[in-house]
Amino acid sequence: MASATDPLAGLTGNKFNTFGAPFVGFGFSCLLLGTLSTQMYTYFRRYPQDRPFYKGLVAALWALEVIDQVFIGYAVYFYVVTSWGDLSILFDRPQWSLILQVTLGATAGAIVKACFAMRVWRFSNNNVWVTGLIILLTVSQLAMACVYTAESFGIANLLHLAQVKVVGSISLALGVATDIVTAGALCFFLRNLRTGYSKDDSLVNNLTLYAVNTGVLTSAVSLTTLILYDLMPEDFIFMGFYFVVSKLYANSFLATLNTRRVLRGRGTDGEQATMPTFLMVGKDSKNAPNADPEATAGTILEVDVHKEVTVTRDSFHHSRHQYAVGW
Repeated sequence: MASATDPLAGLTGNKFNTFGAPFVGFGFSCLLLGTLSTQMYTYFRRYPQDRPFYKGLVAALWALEVIDQVFIGYAVYFYVVTSWGDLSILFDRPQWSLILQVTLGATAGAIVKACFAMRVWRFSNNNVWVTGLIILLTVSQLAMACVYTAESFGIANLLHLAQVKVVGSISLALGVATDIVTAGALCFFLRNLRTGYSKDDSLVNNLTLYAVNTGVLTSAVSLTTLILYDLMPEDFIFMGFYFVVSKLYANSFLATLNTRRVLRGRGTDGEQATMPTFLMVGKDSKNAPNADPEATAGTILEVDVHKEVTVTRDSFHHSRHQYAVGW
């Protein structure tokens, strides 16, 4: 029987908080990885002629999440199976894969946030300040996650995770701030695309709702992880939430790619198809195609919806008088 002075006495009746919560989080992250794999399969089938950049990014993100899941699984197996019942393992140095997983998850999240930042860049008509702020927050969070990983290798055991709580809290807080700023920026700039026509505004409303829902879900999980880590750093409940954060980011990115045609009626691939498009054109330049571009630079924008067009190439690039809604 553990004595009153035994440091393990307070943990014997708290196995769920110590081991169970990370195990449950591992289970949910497995489900999200399966969803991510399904979305990747759907993406490559739906957009076979998409740009190599998108294909490479999707493949790299999926591979990163698989490696991240392997690291999580190895750590959970070590603590829950190999060392089950031996609470003294908590007084050994943290498992290496559990520490490295923090950086892997942060890297995957940073990739997704950078992609959403570029979406803000397009919707904001190349707003340097807002996009730069999102990129700065993203890079700062990744840097703090790397610092957290480096410092975690120096702690004596898992019960001393509170020693790096400041760095971890800053990293999680930056993640929450990035999600809020990104969602807020998308909503603000999308609002400027409203034209007063119900069909066009319905598209803008759908894009706005999608941006809000994505930001709310990821920021809510990140905020929950932050609160649990600050209040109960020795219970490891926060680990269960952190295991699923990067999977949520990756799934949100793949979902955005896969629903491009649903949300705005066209993709970014180069296939030839007849489908509706949604373009922003300069009022004067539309009425006078040969007008001087510099003379019409400050004209008011209006929406022109073309019901039937043939898409022969990606419209990723846009000029000052033509704006394509999407990536």
